[in-house]
Amino acid sequence: MPKFDLVLEPKLMNAAGILGFYPNPGSPIELSLLGGFITNPISLLPRVPARDSQLINYPGGFLLHTGLINPGLRGVINEFASKWNRSPIPVWAHIFFQDNNELQKMIAILEEEPVISGLELGLPPWIDSENLRLIGDLSYEFPIILRISLDRVAMILPELNDQLLDNINAISFGPPRGALPNNRGSITYGRLYGPGLFPYTLASLALTTSIGIPTIAACGVYTQQQVNLLIESGAIGIQLDSVLWRGTWPPIDSNFIAQE
Repeated sequence: MPKFDLVLEPKLMNAAGILGFYPNPGSPIELSLLGGFITNPISLLPRVPARDSQLINYPGGFLLHTGLINPGLRGVINEFASKWNRSPIPVWAHIFFQDNNELQKMIAILEEEPVISGLELGLPPWIDSENLRLIGDLSYEFPIILRISLDRVAMILPELNDQLLDNINAISFGPPRGALPNNRGSITYGRLYGPGLFPYTLASLALTTSIGIPTIAACGVYTQQQVNLLIESGAIGIQLDSVLWRGTWPPIDSNFIAQE
């Protein structure tokens, strides 16, 4: 079983990739409203911006393709660990990895950073049952959230073996992948955001709670009423994503189009 309990109070978190690498007092959401802060996604080695970064609006939301820019795990720690240490709320590192060897290396490095309160593991798109089993076999010194893309929840859930479920504290929903034509006449692949995702989130939460998996719901959450509904439907927490780019929470209304 996990060595630490996952306690979210308040029950809100930001989603990875939304508010940067540390809790900034100038954040668009008052930090006291968050039960935990999730860092931007962190890889083992540095990653530069995608050459063809794109933001494409569509009815109900937008597609974002950036390349997950970050200075690598050591670079993030060197730059932000002191700010994590001064944070008024718990800081969770969101890490993504190419293989389980990378994951083991990243866990070993982060275990040297007592200022981290937990890890959110972003599953790679290639993950299969064997590699999920290997993730479950690892030893963790932190509470663990396993983030599953919203479009893969129904496919991944049957593959979550007992060992893995014993080693994680909760799953969270990540933005689904999609594709849209861009203004150059080709296809851009990226992550989808926006209020149009909420029905998908609510249905996925019903699926995870029906089999007793603690779930942090996310994607398409744009109003306090939606937060309340997700909590009433069994979510142990809620992650807010692009709604925070509007500058306030709770928001004044639920209409939102990203600006290029």
